[in-house]
Parts: sequence; structure tokens; C-alpha cells
Amino acid sequence: MQKDFSSSFKELLKISSILEKYYRDMQDIEFTVEDGKLWMLQTRTGKRAVQAAVRIAIDQVKEGLVSKEEALLRIDPNLIESLFKPRFDPKAKRESLAKGLAASPGAAVGEIAFNPEDAEKMAEEGRKVILVRTETSPEDIHGIAASEGVLTSRGGFTSHAALVTRAMGKPAVVGCEGIEVDYKKGIFRAGKKSFKKGEYISIDGETGEVFAGRIQTLPPKPGKQLDEVLRWADKLRKMEVFANADTPFDARKAREFGAQGIGLCRTEHMFFEESKLDAFQQMILGNSRKDRENALKKILPLQKWDFTEIFKEMEGLPVIIRLLDPPLHEFLPREKKDMTDLSRISKISYQKLKSRVEALKETNPMLGHRGCRLGITYPEIYETQAKAIMEAACSLAKKGKKVLPEIMIPLVLDVREFRILRDMIKDVCEETQKKYGLKLKYKIGTMIELPRAALMAGEIAKEAEFFSFGTNDLTQTTLGISRDDAGRFLPSYISLKILQKDPFLSIDEEGVGKLVLSAKREGRRIRKDLEVGVCGEHGGDPDSIHFFHQAGLNYVSCSPFRVPAARLAAAQAEIKNNEKK
Repeated sequence: MQKDFSSSFKELLKISSILEKYYRDMQDIEFTVEDGKLWMLQTRTGKRAVQAAVRIAIDQVKEGLVSKEEALLRIDPNLIESLFKPRFDPKAKRESLAKGLAASPGAAVGEIAFNPEDAEKMAEEGRKVILVRTETSPEDIHGIAASEGVLTSRGGFTSHAALVTRAMGKPAVVGCEGIEVDYKKGIFRAGKKSFKKGEYISIDGETGEVFAGRIQTLPPKPGKQLDEVLRWADKLRKMEVFANADTPFDARKAREFGAQGIGLCRTEHMFFEESKLDAFQQMILGNSRKDRENALKKILPLQKWDFTEIFKEMEGLPVIIRLLDPPLHEFLPREKKDMTDLSRISKISYQKLKSRVEALKETNPMLGHRGCRLGITYPEIYETQAKAIMEAACSLAKKGKKVLPEIMIPLVLDVREFRILRDMIKDVCEETQKKYGLKLKYKIGTMIELPRAALMAGEIAKEAEFFSFGTNDLTQTTLGISRDDAGRFLPSYISLKILQKDPFLSIDEEGVGKLVLSAKREGRRIRKDLEVGVCGEHGGDPDSIHFFHQAGLNYVSCSPFRVPAARLAAAQAEIKNNEKK
């Protein structure tokens, strides 16, 4: 055009510059040249990928077109996480098999494994694996860790598979009802096609699609420009961003992504490591407190090591550690072969072991014998964990390290329940500090994840030093909807406008949000310096972050890979709040 229509070309450049400066944004311009005359047909703000949005934001600030605040508002935080994940080559051919829920972004390719043991073994052989399950449970952790990604036929956005893979930064597609997993035959079906162990599939955690065979992937490229944009965000935001991290690796990754502390360290995931699981199972099978304490003595140094390594990674930053939460039956085997192995190791008859496993099963375990209820009935578990936390903190403090431990009691429903456990934990912590000849600062607080706890927040705040809203459980207990099964009917509720959005993805402001506001208000009425945050999956959702900012919370906590997006969203919330003033 410059050669054939030089005058029109010069005029186009001039007009383009005027339009960009007028609209203060990159423009998508339509034009035509007729009989040598330039005609401008249309202009609109141009669409852009997230990489382009970051670059354009920086360029426009440097050119003086927009302020840093306005530039930050033009970047969609929902897309930031994808910059840190591999993606499929858009030019690659693909054969779609089914579509589920896009639970954790990124592209993954691997051979099918149907159980965690096979996944782990295949990974040790240097093979890339996709773990395919009906749904996952805590005992699948080692298989998930060994896999490139996870595919389940059941579950929702806050199912076990979704939460764990997001925390690990692994792609996942859940609730994929287009597939049927048949463990007995060792296959999964998608329509008329069947796939067995060792065959390749590809999953896209960004779109929820499942493909046959191997698809070429491209490596992630977040770039230094994103770092610059996030530095702008950090200077503007008021709310802190923590990470949910359960291992030293997760803690290191969280710090790399800019987390200002750990808002949720789930101790149960540590028990599924092989070195601890045997001892923990022995503890569960113990007939008396003495039997359980003997088993816990083996666990104490192992948990101390876990906490020591996490404290090292987060030196100088707060680490909130949640005491054991899931019901005990989740730590015992379900398959006959695994039960036979445990029977041999524990020297308990198979029939007696089977009876014990059956006795621990509950009709509705999410509302059963879990959380602080375990601490009330088996106080030795929480005593051991508290001792391991404080031993780790004191041993590092002796070496001159700055450690900021906070111990969190889950699923509290009454202040009397909390007080009993708080006093027990405090006694253990004080006794341990006395042993080391130290006096460390530490906090004991609770998760607000039941409607009753939210309503009783004023009473609980008389004893608790901090609140952390476990919004996954608070949502399901408030709405009476299972977070694992809701994927089957929630789309209908959203399409009919009964609910505006998935309440497990973005906070239900009209219901759950009112409980959050009420609990924060009543808690701070009693204790003005009460630390209040969120450690549920909503802590990484930009819309929810805006609500939590408006609610006056101190921090949000999310999986390490969502920390950059949360930093940006927290800044956007502050900018929008200032615009309203």
C-alpha cells in the first residue's frame, strides 16, 4: 500500500494515530481506498491475547496515553494464570473425544493410568502420565503428583481433583460425563471408542476438552513485562495475597510468584506420603489412646521436618497451618489388595481391618466426624501436630531464622469447642517453647466454614486471634449443595438465571457474602485487630477478590499459580474503589 497508494498510506497512519490517542487504546480499524481516496469505515477497541494486553499496557503508559491505574484495568486477571502453563500448538491436528469442566489450566499429554500406583510407577520409568479416575480422593495424592494432568468423569470446580491440581499447577478436566471409566476392564469409553492403560490422550485444562492421541504443546512464556505490570499492581493494592501451599516446593513456588505468606497449609496431604501413611494408619487402627500415641510418636519427627522446610522457604512471612481436617476413613484403603497388604503390615486380621474400615464410613462424611471434631475425640492428634509445628519453629528460631507460625483449627461451630482445643494447643506450644528456652510470637485462630460459626463470630472472636473463611465448605453448607456433585445441575440453574454464576467459582454475594460480612463485622467488634482472610478457592477468583476487598478483609489466599492473577485483581479492586470516592 505504501508503494501503490503512498498518499493514502500516509493519511491512514496519521488518522490511526489520532484515533488511538482519542480513544486511548489500540484500535481495530477498517478502511478502503477507492479511486485513490481513503475512506475510514469503522474503528473499535482491538481484541488482544493476554500477552498483547500486557505489552500494550506498558507501551501506552510509556507513551503517556493512559495512567498505570487505567492500564491495569485493561488486563483480564482471569487470563494471567495461563501465561505460566503450557498450551497446545494451535496448528496441531486434534480429535475431540469429550468435554468436561476446565478445572485447572494448561495442556497435558500422557499415557493413561487408572490408579495412582500405576501412575507413580510409569512416571518412575520416565513415561508421561494422565491419571484417569471416576473421581479422586486424598489417597490418590502420590498418583496426581506423578502425573502430567488429571481427568475425572465426576466432580466440580471445587472437587478434590480440581483443588489439588490447581495447587500443584497441573492441568485438569473434571466432571467429564462424556467418558465412562471402567476400572474392572481397565478402560474408559468416550462414545463408541475405548482407551486402555498406556494409550495416549491429551487434555486442555483451559477449555475442558479431551483429545485422542498426542498433541504438540508450546512452553509457557510469561515474560519480564508481566513482572513490571505486577510491580505496579503491588504498589497500588491494599489487600495482601497469600498462597495455599502444603509442601516446601509449593511454598518456594508461592514465594517466586509473589505470595506474602501461606494462608493455608493442609497437613492432611503430608500424611499420604509413604513414609507417614503406615504410621498414621496404625494410629487410626489403635484400640486405645496409648496405641495411638505410640503411632504418633513415629509421625512427630516427620511432620516436624515438613514444617521446618516450609518455614525455611517462607522465612519472615506468616505461615497458617491447618490442623487435620478430613475424616479418618479417607486414610484407609478401599481396595481388597491394599487392605490385605495393610492387614499384613499392621498384624491385624483382614476381617477385623475390614470391620474397622466399615465402622469409620459415614453417610455424609463432609458433615461428619472431621475437622475439630477429630481434635475433640482424639486430642492426641492435634497435640502431636501442634508440637511438631512449635518444635520446627523453635529449632529454626534458635538458628536466627524469623518464623511466624499461625495454627488454624478447622470446622469450628461453637466457641466452647474452640476454647477446649485452643487451650490444649496453647499448653503444648508453651511447654515446647520452655524446652527450647524461647518465647515466640504465634497465633491460634479458626476457619469460618459453617453458617453457625459465621453467626457466632462475635463469641468465637473472644478466643480466636484470626479468622480464615473456608469459602468452599461455607458455600456448600450455606446452599446445601455438594461441591463434588453440583456440576450435574448447576449449568441449568445458571442458564435459567436462578443463580447468576457458579457459586463455587465466584462468591455468592447475596447469601454466603452476607455471612462473610456479618462474621467480619461481629468479629472485629469484639477484637479490633482481628486478622481476617479467605483461604477457599474463591481467593483466586477476580470477582470474589473485589468483593473481599470491599468487605475489608486483610488477605486472600489461593493456589501458587493463581497468585499473580490475585495480585492484579487486588490492585484492580483498589483502583475501582478509589474511582467511586
